Amino acid sequence: MKILAFSDLHCDLEAAAILVAAADTADLVIGVGDFAQLHDGLERTMEALRPFEDRAIYVPGNNETLEALTAATGAFVIHKEVVDIDGLKICGLGCAVPPLPPTTPWPSFDMTEPEAEDALADLDADLLVTHSPPKGVVDLHGSLGNLGSVAVRGWIKARQPKLVLCGHIHDCWGQEAMIGQSRVCNLGPTINWFET
Repeated sequence: MKILAFSDLHCDLEAAAILVAAADTADLVIGVGDFAQLHDGLERTMEALRPFEDRAIYVPGNNETLEALTAATGAFVIHKEVVDIDGLKICGLGCAVPPLPPTTPWPSFDMTEPEAEDALADLDADLLVTHSPPKGVVDLHGSLGNLGSVAVRGWIKARQPKLVLCGHIHDCWGQEAMIGQSRVCNLGPTINWFET
């Protein structure tokens, strides 16, 4: 299966147009959250992505809620669940995990570490699609340090999915690392191809 994946569009319609043009040869398109900017502009962004929504899977980021994203697209939106696409088991987890600092001056769709651990506890998959990266890899913010999730990292270590797609930490777009046998990629709003 040929997968086109991206994250963190934040209402960038030019980047959306580039993704749509590239998606002609994709079997599956995966969007890893933050389609909106500060919970604004979601409908406009999802309209730009409409040409491939019939073969897309999305998770919400912290800049849109699960409910808002589900209402704005005809794509399959997953959060705290596993879906099977032609034999490929895909686990989705949206939100910022852990929550953004209380001093953050905008609303954020967040989940605590215990909530994320509970949400992932009984799930198993070949591919993890998570807005927040795992703690300690592809999660280094230039001034705030490692902002990834302990719960996500623990799940990856225990389950060893083949591939983990994430975003959220803009400073790490385009970076990848390994956790055991799991390849972890922080995507960004560009074309990223994967074969499964």
